Amino acid sequence: MIIETEAADYAALLDGRAPRGLTLADSPIAPPEILQMLAGLAERVSATFAPASWLIVEDGEVVGLCSITRPPEGGSIDIGYGIASDRQRRGSATRAIGAVVEWARGVPNVTAITAETALDNLASQRVLERNGFERVGERFDAEDGQLICWHCVVS
Repeated sequence: MIIETEAADYAALLDGRAPRGLTLADSPIAPPEILQMLAGLAERVSATFAPASWLIVEDGEVVGLCSITRPPEGGSIDIGYGIASDRQRRGSATRAIGAVVEWARGVPNVTAITAETALDNLASQRVLERNGFERVGERFDAEDGQLICWHCVVS
């Protein structure tokens, strides 16, 4: 299940607390500097588009996050996501991205979703493939190296 985030959710995660009376996975969803970056990103995106991000929740436990990395451009949104290391390989990301795709199908100004994965991140590549994303190319990022670019039409 995905739940739209609020600023208080990020504040709780940064304090090591579970938001909204939920529980947390045993391993962190992301390091504090990444959570801080995601909180700032959600704040910037939500100034012009909402939702900006979601908690990924399984059985009352926050196991990950999914974020829109920029407001829609030409009808397309770009997403990023992550799952706590001790909760990976259980289908949580596949279900969450499926829920984001379904949500996007109901948003009139969103026609496509894009995402990127590392060349060696086969699990994330399978998540996207299972949810109707197609590989459309590659690009080099100074921080992350060579990335595979993905696209999913939702309208």
